[in-house]
Amino acid sequence: MEKQKADALITEYLPKIYGFAYKKSFSYDETEELAAEMTAEVYKSMLRSEDIYNVDGYVWRICEHVYSKYVANVKKQAGVSLDTIGELPYEQQFDEEDDGQVDILRREVAFLSAARREIVFLFYYKNEPIKQIAARLGLPEGTVKWHLNKARNELKEGLKMERRIGKLGISPVIATNLGHNGNPGSNAATEYYLGDKLNLNIAYSCYHEPKNVTEIAEELGVVPAYIEDKVEFLESNGFLVHTKDGRFTTYVLFSPRTWSREKEDSELGIKLQIAEKLAKEYAPAVIAAAREMKDVYIPGGNRELFEAAAVFYAISEKVDIGAADRVDISRYFIKTAAGGSFIANADLKSKCEDPDYVMRHKGDYGCCGAMTRISSKYAGVGSKAWDTRFDSRKGGWKNNLTADYDYLYEYITGRLADKKANAEKLCRLKDRGFIGKNGEVNVMIAKSTLESFCAAIPAPDKKLTEGFAEAALENALNKAKQYPPQMQDLIVYYNSNPVRTDCAMMVLDILYSDGTFKPLTKREKITANLIMFADKLPG
Repeated sequence: MEKQKADALITEYLPKIYGFAYKKSFSYDETEELAAEMTAEVYKSMLRSEDIYNVDGYVWRICEHVYSKYVANVKKQAGVSLDTIGELPYEQQFDEEDDGQVDILRREVAFLSAARREIVFLFYYKNEPIKQIAARLGLPEGTVKWHLNKARNELKEGLKMERRIGKLGISPVIATNLGHNGNPGSNAATEYYLGDKLNLNIAYSCYHEPKNVTEIAEELGVVPAYIEDKVEFLESNGFLVHTKDGRFTTYVLFSPRTWSREKEDSELGIKLQIAEKLAKEYAPAVIAAAREMKDVYIPGGNRELFEAAAVFYAISEKVDIGAADRVDISRYFIKTAAGGSFIANADLKSKCEDPDYVMRHKGDYGCCGAMTRISSKYAGVGSKAWDTRFDSRKGGWKNNLTADYDYLYEYITGRLADKKANAEKLCRLKDRGFIGKNGEVNVMIAKSTLESFCAAIPAPDKKLTEGFAEAALENALNKAKQYPPQMQDLIVYYNSNPVRTDCAMMVLDILYSDGTFKPLTKREKITANLIMFADKLPG
């Protein structure tokens, strides 16, 4: 074979050969050694061959041959015998007929704890004496002997077991969306930690029943060595939590893997009924309160834009049914090493139980918010926003930066007059549409603080909200039964108050359709349901 073709083939097969060697090895050092031998032998053989019709078969035959020679050489130095695995020193030889038992034993060694696995490897495979192992690991010699005896018993038990790949090893869960409620810290919240498919399935494996590392590994169909660092990473960032028996559970809110169109339709129907009552009996009071706020800059001058944002805020945050007040949800806030404190949720790819059911209620009620931004640079400067289908903003919470409002404040106060020096800031504001082509400001700005705005919006009459409470709590308790025990308080909390952002969107749908508010213009969609707060308005 021509060298150029051999070079191309060996480059293509390098990662595969390394993976083959990794599966056959106890350690990364051994993997490197074995992979190097295999690669060299394959490459030399390619150069000697004229034509290779089945490259895969050719490569793996050579790799198996190299591995067989490697095993035979190792056995000459030290064997592996279950019967004498606890005896010291260990020197029994092996015959080639024992290869199957060796592979099973390798598998079981991989299922030992990390510390025990290292001691077994050093003693039985590297032939290091107990005294040297103890010095290397900083352990008493008696402790090393204890680990070896415990390992012997665990390995004997393991060889009698028929290990099976769990459901997640055959059909892993897939996330359609990863979200959060709270402060993400300096990292990108849930997607940073569970965006990795293996991390996602590790967390989910502990969702319905607590598991230890070995049980997680069995569920995923891998050996513990592959996931120990990931388990440690998830635990140190709050995505896995120790239970009393030393296992792990999780407080990530995973959506059910099945759903019902009929149930969803019924819940939407209840929320629509509530939205109709709120639009009729509560929204007028909120609109009146918004009209009393005089110092407000509104792009285009349409006061309804500000009133609609006030209604959205009031419905989503002021309507408190009260049934959730008895539920403590503090344990659901994940505390990450990056300073995050949030409730994490993962929407999983799911199957519909009743695909033929025809829904009566339809609508896009997705929302990113409420996003509160408070400037650390300028006192009183901040914003409140909800990104929905009513607006044209892109990127959700990731693209809604506190700096945006600092820049806009600097713009309206004349601090960005030097266009060349502030080109980057001006470019950011224009990209978001906050400043138009002619320099006009396209964001609603209230000359007050966020706290003053919130205080000025009235809460609904208690008689109105009490009418929703009983049915809402009953619905929440029934829905909680679909979730694992450790998640049920959170489900009750979320569902005992059905009046949230989706209900707020329903109310706005009603007010836009009945003529209370005029349809939004292209310019108004830039700032729909986004209000900035500052001590100065655009001139």
